[in-house]
Amino acid sequence: MAQFKPGHVHIERTALNTADHSYDLNIEYEATQDSSNGRGIQFRMHGSIEGKPVDEKFFLAKDEVLPSFLMVLTRRAQAHLPAPKKFEALPSPHPLYDAMFEDIREKLDVKSGDPVKPEHLGNP
Repeated sequence: MAQFKPGHVHIERTALNTADHSYDLNIEYEATQDSSNGRGIQFRMHGSIEGKPVDEKFFLAKDEVLPSFLMVLTRRAQAHLPAPKKFEALPSPHPLYDAMFEDIREKLDVKSGDPVKPEHLGNP
């Protein structure tokens, strides 16, 4: 199950077998100003992965949020799974994430050609 409303995404999945994993996550996000990185998005991912509670907050600056927010969310979710289980990548072509991407663009007033800080070109 997946639901989107501006500023909030809820994704839920039930494991299909013992090699699979379950999760029930809410991802809330809002545009904010960070003292050292400027304008960006504050994320909060909370809920459960494999029945264990998850509650993480992180900030991504305006110039790094759109190219990397799905990768960062996936990495943070993966950290809550025991090895060798892998958290499937949150698929960017999925309509839910397309809506999230557009909502973030709107919240930050991102335009094609906006400047990018060189230090944000590495891995997030």
